[in-house]
Parts: sequence; C-alpha cells; structure tokens
Amino acid sequence: MGWLGNALYPVAMPLDHAGLEVLDTEQCLALLARIELGRVAVCTAGFPAIFPVNFRLLDGSVVFRTGEGTKLNSAIWNAGIAFEADAVNSIFEIGWSVMIVGRAAEVVDPTKIAETVHMGLRPWAPGSRSHVIRIMADSISGRRIVGKGETHTG
Repeated sequence: MGWLGNALYPVAMPLDHAGLEVLDTEQCLALLARIELGRVAVCTAGFPAIFPVNFRLLDGSVVFRTGEGTKLNSAIWNAGIAFEADAVNSIFEIGWSVMIVGRAAEVVDPTKIAETVHMGLRPWAPGSRSHVIRIMADSISGRRIVGKGETHTG
C-alpha cells in the first residue's frame, strides 16, 4: 500500500473529531511526493473553479505547468489558491487527502524552471503549458481514513 502511505506512519496518529488520522506537514509532503495528479481551486468572477493538474514538489512547494487562462491569471495576481490531492483504495476503504491553501506565483527563474523539467513535470493534457506556477503554502493539512480493523492508541 505504498502509494497510500501507510508505511510513513506505522505508529498511531492523533485523530480529529470525525475519527480521521491527522497528518503533519512532513507526512503530507511525503505523500504528495508519491503521486502526480491533484486539483487546483481558484475563484474566478466570484465563482470557484477546480482544475486537475499534474504536479511535482520543488523545494517543498507544489508546482504545475499551465497555459494562458484562469490558473495563470490567479498566479499573476498572486491570488489565493487551494490545492488538493488524494489516494484511495476502495476495496480496503482506506485513503488520504492533503490540502494546501496559499498564494500562487509564476516561476520565472530559468534554473528553477529547468529543475521542473528535470524532475519530469509535464502536463498530460494537450496544448501549450509553458508557464510554471508555484503554490506558496500558508497552510498544509492532511487526513487519512483508517482501514477497517486498524486500531489506534493516540
């Protein structure tokens, strides 16, 4: 269950009011490093919009590529942004979710852009995605659904 991250925290984790395990920032980033697809939420014209994005972690921040449009405009205006990624196993009814809230900014440093290429950041969707966006986190939170039969001591 490696991509679900169970091996990352073999000891009992604190639980929230709903009985979900609360993940710390280090665990959240370790889980995000194992997957490639997440969702970006921005507000445009007063309404929320959610977009799937391929992403990687660069210096502890989520980065993704985008073309001209809503996500780029949010970055240019240093707007608030939310990011969510998750993994689930419906057979065992386990999974996790990580959410990041912060500000978006375009990466313009050629060295950092080259790093994203080297780490394999590339969009799955067709079309030009020449802009690299970094999410500068104000908060990082995560929860894990505990599998049936698992127990907690914390």
